[in-house]
Amino acid sequence: MTDSAQVFQLRSIRRTYQVGSEFVHALDGVDLKIYDREFIAVVGTSGSGKSTLMHTLGFMDSPSSGEMFFEGKDVSNISRSERARLRATRIGFVFQSFNLLPKLSVMDNVLLPLVYGRTRTHNKKELGMSALQRVGMEHRASHRPSQLSGGERQRVAIARALTNQPRLILADEPTGNLDSKNRGRIMDLFGSLLDEGITLALVTHDDEVAQYAKRHIRMQDGKIVEDDGA
Repeated sequence: MTDSAQVFQLRSIRRTYQVGSEFVHALDGVDLKIYDREFIAVVGTSGSGKSTLMHTLGFMDSPSSGEMFFEGKDVSNISRSERARLRATRIGFVFQSFNLLPKLSVMDNVLLPLVYGRTRTHNKKELGMSALQRVGMEHRASHRPSQLSGGERQRVAIARALTNQPRLILADEPTGNLDSKNRGRIMDLFGSLLDEGITLALVTHDDEVAQYAKRHIRMQDGKIVEDDGA
């Protein structure tokens, strides 16, 4: 693939934490390229570094060393405000626990990325309804999260991730709180997003969920030990 199709490139990325007198290498020399419309599953045991990798890709954490490029731009040492801007405008997030605000309606939850990103647009509600339609939840726009099933909440969370028209969606154990029926529906929905030009990377410990992805990355002790798309 050409460089223009690259979403991310990581070169020798390290993330080290100090815990007491010990130094923990959560990421230990990670090299990774992610391209447009890839569907990637990152797997590994607890402490393997997979969550730290996702936090780094989502600009929620900064590497201790190494080089990181996003959409061709060097983002290795960008400011906190620039990381926040990229989170709000270029990255969508989906979490295991849905992270919907209980006092807000479905529509208001879906519009939160536009609020956080300070997006200036006169058609926010139209953008929100379009995102809800893409996940089949437009009929629930005025409901509260407590009125929805687990599968419905996760579909709303996906709609929220789509609202800012992201280049990349990061999903952290997105089916962890769902039964097998809803798990399949959510993963099929994720797969359909690839046709819309979105790149998807998810963290999972579930091998069945990982099989929905086209590329599989296995982490151990802060390193990528397997990558069938490299």
